[in-house]
Order: sequence, then C-alpha cells, then structure tokens
Amino acid sequence: MIIGVPKEIKNHEYRVGLTPASVAALVRDGHRVLVQLHAGHGIGATTHDYVQVGAEVVATAAEVFASSDMIVKVKEPQPQECAMIRGDQIIFTYLHLAADPVLTQSLINTGATCIAYETVTDDFGRLPLLAPMSEVAGRMAPQVGAAALQKANGGSGVLLGGVPGVAPGIVTILGGGSVGMNAAKIALGMGADVTIFDSSLPRLRELDNIFQGRVKTLYSMEYSIDRAIINSDLVVGAVLITGESAPKLIGIEHLQKMREGSVIVDVAIDQGGCTEFSRATTHADPTFTVNGIVHYCVANMPGAVPKTSTYALNNATLPFARKIANMGWVEACRADRHLRNGLNIVTHLVTHEGVAKSLGLNYCEWQ
Repeated sequence: MIIGVPKEIKNHEYRVGLTPASVAALVRDGHRVLVQLHAGHGIGATTHDYVQVGAEVVATAAEVFASSDMIVKVKEPQPQECAMIRGDQIIFTYLHLAADPVLTQSLINTGATCIAYETVTDDFGRLPLLAPMSEVAGRMAPQVGAAALQKANGGSGVLLGGVPGVAPGIVTILGGGSVGMNAAKIALGMGADVTIFDSSLPRLRELDNIFQGRVKTLYSMEYSIDRAIINSDLVVGAVLITGESAPKLIGIEHLQKMREGSVIVDVAIDQGGCTEFSRATTHADPTFTVNGIVHYCVANMPGAVPKTSTYALNNATLPFARKIANMGWVEACRADRHLRNGLNIVTHLVTHEGVAKSLGLNYCEWQ
C-alpha cells in the first residue's frame, strides 16, 4: 500500500500523522510512505530523518493525495484537502464530524472511506486513539485557564494556587473521563480547589480512590452543577458522548451569575462544545468573552505541544495503521470490531450511528 502523510495546514497545527519511527515500521512491512516536505518540521523531524527510514519525500500535498492509497493525518481534512481526496482512498485521522455538517457532506461527496481516530474502541469500551490527546488537552486545560485568568488577558485576576492567607481558585470539571482526570491532576498540583462531576458512580469512586479525597467528586445533577459553575473561577468542559455532539451544560443563565472574568475552557469544542456560546477558536486568537466570561475554545489544543502529542498519538495509532495497510481496510475492519467502530463514512454513506444522529442523516450499518 502507498501511505501518504501531508503537512497539517490547520491554524497553528504542528503535529504530523506519522513520526519517522512509525514510517520505519510501515516500510519494514513492505509499504511505500510518501511524506510531504517539512511535514515533520513542527516536531523537529527533518527531511533527512524521514529519508533515512525509507520515506519518499515529495514537495506538495497534491502529490501526496494524488499517489496515496491511504492518507494518515492528525486533524480533519481542510476544504482544500477535501478537494484532493479520491473515492478509492482511505482517510485515517481525527474527524469529529458530529459538530461539522459541512465537512461531513464534503467527505460523503468524495466517496472515500473515512476512519476516525476518535470512535475506534477497545475491549473496555474506551477510546484508545482519543485517549492520548485527551490526556494532553486535559493537562493543558488548567494551564491555559490559569493564563486566561490573568487580568491582562481579560480574566478576573485570580491565581489558581492562591497564597498563604488567600484562598485558592475554584476549579469545576464537568466530566470525569480522561480529560477530566488529567485536568484535575494539574489543577490540584497548582494548588486549586477542585471538584469533578460525572454521571457514573463507579467512575466517581475510582476518581476518589485515585485522588485520595483531595479532589471533591459529585454526581452530575443539574442543581449541583449549576451551583458549582456560578461559584467557579475556572470551569473545564470535559464531557464526551462517543461520536455525538457534546451536551450543552452551560447557558446564558450561568454566565449571568458567574463572577466577571471567570474562565471556561471548553475541551469538548471538537464535538461542538458544552456551552451555549462555544465556537471553535485558534491558538492565534484563543479566547472570546461573553457576558464578561472568558471562553477558551481552541479546537486543536494538543497542537501547541506537538512533540509530546505527536509521539503520544503515534503510540496509539500505529498498530491500527499497520493493520489497515497490511490487510486492507475491509479485511481489517472485519477482523477487528474496534477498528470497525472507527468507520464514519464509507462510499457516500454515514456508517457511525452517533454521527448520523447528531447531524440528522441516514445511518447505514457497515457489514
């Protein structure tokens, strides 16, 4: 198989679909790998690094798309990339289609087979290809939230850790999954007063054991969430329904009661966000203010730390990329039900129920 790795073109996206080590593994399997010039520049991987492991470096994305059987990326195809996709190609990347009807229709029109990292599962019902970036984004959330809280950045001027004689900042985390747990670790390490909400009692018990009572755990009920949000300095949105749009947990009624300059970091923005006013922002212009509340809604948070996030992502995605390349996507998906769950679009049809439900499209189960 010919595998193509284009340079990411989303705003301030420095990750790359395959590291040199991943390319080496695919080349050893007998595949050709085409890498666009400077695709790995953001992680410090040079043209020499890729050539040394057997990659063929080409000058443009057009050459990558024109010659490849499978495209391996990090972020969803941008409009100019969608225009280059062929119907006989496999697209293996993050897609987050539930929040993007335009992209969904563009990919449907191509006829390509689109496999989304974020809906591939494992034996425990987890999302192993989403987990590494959830860990990164979760650990970044208190960091970027703390910066946004600075007065010069529009925040209230609260230091999350406080100081002796002054109370620490109050952090509320909505969702106790990978993002929420990692956000809590960092917020706790910064000295903040941290509360996590989740709708699973077993998960809350697990989190209570992990944090040894240093983080408050509360069951997700509207009344409790409302009270916590309006008293918080920083709210981290970490909710996820696999493949579907994120539920809207924060509305104007909350913003009207929150303290001016409080911050919401909406990590759920890839799936549409969990606040009424969430809209995707970029690293170049990461925040906006609604009713005095600062919203941080960068849709590719891990792109800011590409060295860490690219290697973490490749650790998870490479086994699946090799399986697709070695077996072909049809046999690979038949053999692996977890990879099959990653199928979002196949030959003009939406094959993931959550995506179809969120966008009001017909769902077609792939056999």
